[in-house]
Amino acid sequence: MINRSVLVGRLTKDPELKYTPSGVAVAQFTLAVDRPYTSQSGEREADFIPVVVWRQLAETCANYLRKGRLTGVEGRIQVRSYENNEGKRVYVTEVIADNVRFLEGNRNNEQPKNQDPFQDDGKPIDYSDANLPF
Repeated sequence: MINRSVLVGRLTKDPELKYTPSGVAVAQFTLAVDRPYTSQSGEREADFIPVVVWRQLAETCANYLRKGRLTGVEGRIQVRSYENNEGKRVYVTEVIADNVRFLEGNRNNEQPKNQDPFQDDGKPIDYSDANLPF
């Protein structure tokens, strides 16, 4: 059996990052994916597909993805259900992503929310014997 989905679209808003009670990161966002045709009125239609990302990839998405960014997502489709407050069964279909590709660079040189303080700024590291502790 195969359950694989590959999508390319634009984020409708910034990813929402949360943590489970056990500390596992989970991010959610919606991807707007254009349909390959136009409506009778000549307008382009899109599907709005919810995406869920877990662990380190969730934190990376929350730090670097922004509303409007072109993004590629690979994952599996999952359907789950629950009972709402009125006792009615609600079904949710979403893509559980295991691979996310950032298909555009940052616009206006915007910085990620939580920039790595140890980033080397592209400078070469000095590995001379004088700098080694052994």
